[in-house]
Amino acid sequence: MMQLLGLSYHLRTFGCQMNQHDSERVAGMLDSLGALPVQKAEEADIVVFLTCCVREAADVRVLGQVASLKNMPTPTGGKRLIAVGGCLAQRDGVKIVEQVPHIDIVFGTYNVASLPSLIEAALAGQGAQVEVLEQNQALSTVLPTTELPSRREQFWHAWLPIMTGCNNYCSYCIVPYVRGREISRPFDEILREVDTLLSDGVIEITLLGQNVNSFGRDLYGETRFAELLRRIGDSGIQRLRFVTSHPKDLSLETIEAFAETKAVMPHLQLPVQSGSNRILAAMNRSYTVEQYLALVDAVRQAAAAAGKGDGSYQGAVALSTDIIVGFPGETETDFQATCDLAKAVGFAQAFTFIYSRRAGTPAAELVDDTPAEVIQDRFQRLVAAVQQSAWQQNQLEAGRVNQVLVEGVSKRDPLMLAGRSEKNTTVHAPLPAGSSADEFVGRVLPMRIDTAKTWYLQGELI
Repeated sequence: MMQLLGLSYHLRTFGCQMNQHDSERVAGMLDSLGALPVQKAEEADIVVFLTCCVREAADVRVLGQVASLKNMPTPTGGKRLIAVGGCLAQRDGVKIVEQVPHIDIVFGTYNVASLPSLIEAALAGQGAQVEVLEQNQALSTVLPTTELPSRREQFWHAWLPIMTGCNNYCSYCIVPYVRGREISRPFDEILREVDTLLSDGVIEITLLGQNVNSFGRDLYGETRFAELLRRIGDSGIQRLRFVTSHPKDLSLETIEAFAETKAVMPHLQLPVQSGSNRILAAMNRSYTVEQYLALVDAVRQAAAAAGKGDGSYQGAVALSTDIIVGFPGETETDFQATCDLAKAVGFAQAFTFIYSRRAGTPAAELVDDTPAEVIQDRFQRLVAAVQQSAWQQNQLEAGRVNQVLVEGVSKRDPLMLAGRSEKNTTVHAPLPAGSSADEFVGRVLPMRIDTAKTWYLQGELI
């Protein structure tokens, strides 16, 4: 493989944490070939986009940024290589080059390991390089992403994929078509990687999967996620998180492991998508509102009993979620049911989206005549309800001491430390006089909270 000495690269990553993990592997490969990372695309000889296609806005944004690089000179005056990977590349393949001809490389979600050879061919003048394999082709021919070198964004945190793909086929979702069916990594392989990360100084690990709750079903005939949580929790890791959980597969065993494993942080991302049973059925979510609320109650009961969070029912665990507004056929009654559910649960955070039609999904065939302005109004009302809920949840922390993993300084104030609490809430605290932020970054420190806002907490180091 050729070396890239003297060349610079820039990565832009969109979408989910799996793309963030892939981006770290791309950085690791390019570093190993001698390329140097730079902060801006205009400073780079090679620009790599790791893309998302879950929503139309992401498609438009990516292709707009790619188009803006067409006539932008490189630092060395040579031709800039533009590579597009991720889910958009997996879905559209060569169509991307046809749409934006100055793209040099397209690589799919199974082809991350091929990027160096594709760069070599492009630099040799062999024209646009497109490699997009289907899952069944990739399994026997391509090196898994998890076996590639990596340059982590933070030395104290690591993304750790435990599985890829999804078997659920929610009617609105493109993910199973671009990430394939569920494939779990072997149990022992994951534990070995945990040991490697620990020896490298990592203190927080986030387990990744489109549906971590079904981990192991394809390999072992039964889910083993609860066992995995407990085993990793016993490894010595200080903080353990995971995303994402599908409610239909959140078992009692997993809830108990979540509550009882000390290293597992008291924060659970549990996408609900809608508070209407009629819409949930149309989405093919395979659970009802009543079942979802029962899960929330079980999680809070178990976490409180185990002494997580502040040990109270409401404060034992922070719940976050995803909600879609404007799914085809959604009525005002359906929407109001969603608002009612959000208020009843008391989410600490909710990622709210307006429905985005994705060609190839069953929901794309549904006809909906709801005016755009009605959907936008509903969206704003939901956002207001979620903000009130988040504010109320954060008030539980006022006056309490939070254990905060310091990540750096505030983007708005270099004299203010910024980090994440155990419940995954942003926490700010003044940098002690005469100190450097580098003294605190990557450490878990106690902070007493004196101010609780909607989206962040503020306090002081103890």
